[in-house]
Amino acid sequence: METLKTHIVHGGTLRYLRHDSAATGTPMTLSVFVPPGEGPFPVLIWLSGLTCTEDNFTTKAGAYAAAAAHGVIIVAPDTSPRGEGVADDPAYDLGQGAGFYVDATEAPWAAHFRMESYVVEELIGLIDAEFPTTGARSISGHSMGGHGALTLALRHPHLFRSVSAFAPIASPTRCPWGEKAFAAYLGDDRALWEAHDAARLIEGGVGESCYDDILIDQGDADPFLVEQLKPELLVAAGAAAGQAITLRMQPGYDHSYFFMASFIADHVAFHAERLRG
Repeated sequence: METLKTHIVHGGTLRYLRHDSAATGTPMTLSVFVPPGEGPFPVLIWLSGLTCTEDNFTTKAGAYAAAAAHGVIIVAPDTSPRGEGVADDPAYDLGQGAGFYVDATEAPWAAHFRMESYVVEELIGLIDAEFPTTGARSISGHSMGGHGALTLALRHPHLFRSVSAFAPIASPTRCPWGEKAFAAYLGDDRALWEAHDAARLIEGGVGESCYDDILIDQGDADPFLVEQLKPELLVAAGAAAGQAITLRMQPGYDHSYFFMASFIADHVAFHAERLRG
């Protein structure tokens, strides 16, 4: 991996990196925070939301004081492949910056939009090879990235000790953002979409007994709450399937990184406790 820039923060080292991805067939960028000390350390993977790059979480979430205190590496990849020859769309909710953490099967997206394979196969192996990790990892994210964290954790429970999310798209098969993206990336067969819908996966028993709890923070002043996010569907699925879900409705908070910065330390601590087990 090529190091683009390095910063010292809270006694640890933050690197911006770029590498050529076999999964996407493009260069991919990410940030990696390594806490102070020799390690090895467990890993928290963070998946960002629509329009974001690896930089949004890195500069706005304020996660590194907690990560340094708990001894956790945090990895924040970009949200999609990018560059010349990579398919795109003028809308903010499709194409570059909107990978939705699935492997696309439809043209023109299938050539590069393979974000599930990138995260669970390539990125994990790369981080374990290049950094002093214990091999234990958890996953979290926001909005589209919250959807990604939940679905990847449920689809690949052997890879993750725990999962949490901020304002996740809880059931993308039942909201405009998800319906648009899944139709483009996965085609018109809605039955195939359900394999990438956290609420549907929990309803179907996927990931059953793998997670002692799933922590969700959601602002009640979030403008996307009713139409796009629908956390009540996730809670209902958990209740029906016996999957513990802690949904914390935070009064007055919106969809921004100010919301995440207010509660990110709780999520780092949630994961650190389970990563030590």
